[in-house]
Amino acid sequence: MPTAASASLFRQVSRRGRRSGRERSIVRRTVVAIDTHAPFEFVDITAALSQAVDEVGLSEGLLVAHTRHTTTGLLINEHEPLLLADLEALFERVAPAAADYAHDDFSRRTVNLMPGERRNGQAHCRAALLRTSESVPVTGGRLTLGRWQRVFLVEFDGGQRREVSLTLLGTL
Repeated sequence: MPTAASASLFRQVSRRGRRSGRERSIVRRTVVAIDTHAPFEFVDITAALSQAVDEVGLSEGLLVAHTRHTTTGLLINEHEPLLLADLEALFERVAPAAADYAHDDFSRRTVNLMPGERRNGQAHCRAALLRTSESVPVTGGRLTLGRWQRVFLVEFDGGQRREVSLTLLGTL
C-alpha cells in the first residue's frame, strides 16, 4: 500500500509530466563514429553522448546507444584505471585470447567469412557478456548518470572504426 510520502511523490512527478504546450516531442537518430586503437580498449563515449543531446536540444527524455558490432559491447561503470584493469583481467579469465575457438577454425567455418578474416573468437565471446545497447535518461538537457558513471564502448577486436547508433526521444 502506498504511503503518504510516495503518493505525494507520485503527484509531484505526474504534474511535471504534463505538457505545457511549448514542448515538442521528437525522435532523432544519429551515428557516432569511433576509431579504436588497441585489441582491447575501453572508450569513454560519455562526452559524445552529451554532445548529441546538446545538438538535438533534447530537454527531457531518453538516449539509447547501440553498438553496431558483434565484437564490442556497451557498459556503464566507473572510469577508474584499476577497475578497468580488473575488468580486463575478468574478460581474459572468462574468454582467454590464447584459447582455441571453433569460430577461428576457417577450415570448418563456412558462413560469414570475409577476405582477411581476423581470428576473433574470444572477442565475440567477451562481447556476449556485455549489452549491445544502453539507455540513459535525459533530464534538464543532461544525461542523468550517477556521480561516477560513464558510458563505455568496450572494444574486443580493435583497432578499427566503430559505430554507435544513437536514438534520442523525448521533448525539446
